[in-house]
Amino acid sequence: MDRFRMIFQYFQSNSESVMNGICGLLALVSVKMYTSFDFSCPCLPQYNMAYGLGIMFVPPVILFLCGLILNRQSLVMLEEWRRPQGRRKKDLAVIRYMFSSIMQRAMVAPVVWIVVTLLDGKCLICAFSGSMDPEKFVGFANLSTAQVQELLAKVPCRDDELVRNNTSRKAVSRYLRCWSQALGWSILLILIIAAFLARWLRPCFNQATLLQARHWSNYIDIEQKIFEETCCEHSRLFAHKCILHFFESMRQEIKLHSFSLPGQGEGAEEEEDLLRGITDQDQVNKLLKTWYCDKPPLDVSQAHQR
Repeated sequence: MDRFRMIFQYFQSNSESVMNGICGLLALVSVKMYTSFDFSCPCLPQYNMAYGLGIMFVPPVILFLCGLILNRQSLVMLEEWRRPQGRRKKDLAVIRYMFSSIMQRAMVAPVVWIVVTLLDGKCLICAFSGSMDPEKFVGFANLSTAQVQELLAKVPCRDDELVRNNTSRKAVSRYLRCWSQALGWSILLILIIAAFLARWLRPCFNQATLLQARHWSNYIDIEQKIFEETCCEHSRLFAHKCILHFFESMRQEIKLHSFSLPGQGEGAEEEEDLLRGITDQDQVNKLLKTWYCDKPPLDVSQAHQR
């Protein structure tokens, strides 16, 4: 049990590292999903584009939403953005920093999926084979428009009898695969250059503002965790006191059955102290409403003075 508690505390204190690990895991999952996926283009003019583009872009949307769901900071950022002003002002720089961090992590797996699909080329061949200009390829000169569209739609289906030995099908497939791979490598190169520039140009900007935004974004996350832990502890003690009060009338019968009831002597006084004087439902509701609507300012000088 202590080992699990230590692991849980490690995850709480290193949430940024954990999120980086989750993003990397989602990226690996996206690659594994694509490699194990049985891609079967319908080879029909009216369905090829919808199927090819759907396979290319629908899974990234799902992976992006999964990245947002798994990132705890997304909920913390929304709560910070939507909360009333209260006694504590809202810093838009901190919210922008949290939003940027969330988006960067959530976009890793979708971008990996799109780049892998482009480098493979099957999706682009399936989606745009019917849109190719037949005049660029030999073998379509003596065919009607309907026959040309049927042949172009069957380009992704290499085992189809109609295009199995057709040299034009291979030419169209090679042409689209080259464009797909060129686009995939271009996107990858752009992302690497953008990451390189962001890494090396960051010292050129105001580091104090960046440090402040990072510090207070971490503070908001940790503050929410500690508040939830404190609420859980108070709820446990509050429930304990309520249950003891409920069974107060049965104390004599419980003693006859050799049960011991906590809550007497020093233990009861300690629990009263931990309840912080909040001893009924209305007080709890008022406390929670005050915390949400009127958070205290970030100033601990008064606490030190007391």
